[in-house]
Amino acid sequence: MTNLETALIHGAIREGYADKKGAVNVPMYLSSTFHQESIDEFGEFDYARSGNPTRDALERAIAELEGGDRGFAFATGMAAVTACLMLLSKGDHIVITEDVYGGTYRFVTKVLPRFGITHTFVDFSNLAAVRAAVKPETKLLYIETPSNPTLGITDIRAVAAIAKEHGALSFLDNTFMTPLHQRPLELGVDIVIHSATKFLSGHSDIVAGLAVTKTPELSNQLYFIQNSFGSVLGVQDSYTLIQNMKTTAVRFNESSRVAMKIAQYLQAHPLVEKVYYPGLETHPGYAIHAAQSTSAGAVLSFTLPNYEVAKKFASAMQIPVFAVSLGGVESILSYPAKMSHAAMEPEERIKRGITDGLFRFSVGLENEDDLLADFAQALEKAGQE
Repeated sequence: MTNLETALIHGAIREGYADKKGAVNVPMYLSSTFHQESIDEFGEFDYARSGNPTRDALERAIAELEGGDRGFAFATGMAAVTACLMLLSKGDHIVITEDVYGGTYRFVTKVLPRFGITHTFVDFSNLAAVRAAVKPETKLLYIETPSNPTLGITDIRAVAAIAKEHGALSFLDNTFMTPLHQRPLELGVDIVIHSATKFLSGHSDIVAGLAVTKTPELSNQLYFIQNSFGSVLGVQDSYTLIQNMKTTAVRFNESSRVAMKIAQYLQAHPLVEKVYYPGLETHPGYAIHAAQSTSAGAVLSFTLPNYEVAKKFASAMQIPVFAVSLGGVESILSYPAKMSHAAMEPEERIKRGITDGLFRFSVGLENEDDLLADFAQALEKAGQE
């Protein structure tokens, strides 16, 4: 199939035809183990940690969507991230974007050093700095673009090329763009990762992680990790994710359309100090993002003057859920300093622009006029003495 909107709907369904009963939904195989016909020859599935037909349909679907060799479904987005990072060994070094999700930051800085794996955080918009950070022992360049929460943009082709020059791998967190609008494997990346909790699922009803490998060699290595650690996505959540993915295109594209309008509104508002959204021509990564992605996305961040103003604004907003996470059909307002990046030390947050006035906004599917009106009244109240 040449169009991803079609593949989102039919990619996993095709696996449901395998039993020849013609079900248009993939069945839920609620079984922890599978009968084997012979002592000499086992079937495709034997134990659900190692493989399950429902999860297999999901994994095949995401591999097709990303154009990769093999897909893997994990219990959470962080389980996907950590499984991929466990491909490293003692003595290895990671060059990682400094504007990275707080959970990834915590694992890289607090867990991996216990196993002798070191890291260097770099501004990935500065390719010279990326090159300078590479050491002889560097085995991975880790990209997040657009990054969380200040929507920093990395030149994917260039960083993937740097990795290859030094015999290192490149991983990319593609959560914010989905396979619809950003194709990391085609741009040279080795493994693409998703918090499928977000836009791919889109209903704030499950947590899930996905990863797709580019080569059979990496597929074999990551499957060994997945099977060894056992943090696989359960059958019912696999089924739910398959169902929710079918509407990703219509959800994401509509939310992205409205996100542009909200970003433009906030950029013109006198109380807002800065807006982070790669669809705005004032964004420093605008040209690069436009060259490697086909949407500016449905997430934006913005900065208010200080904590007191931020607190009044958050209290005044009426429509969005005030919560962690993003990518749901409901708009979600987040406060990164105390939510997604609470694990990061205060001085590290400030270095990355995560101030006490920074909010992240994930645009849902509410009426755009209602959302804009809500912003208007909340900003008016926040600006009052």
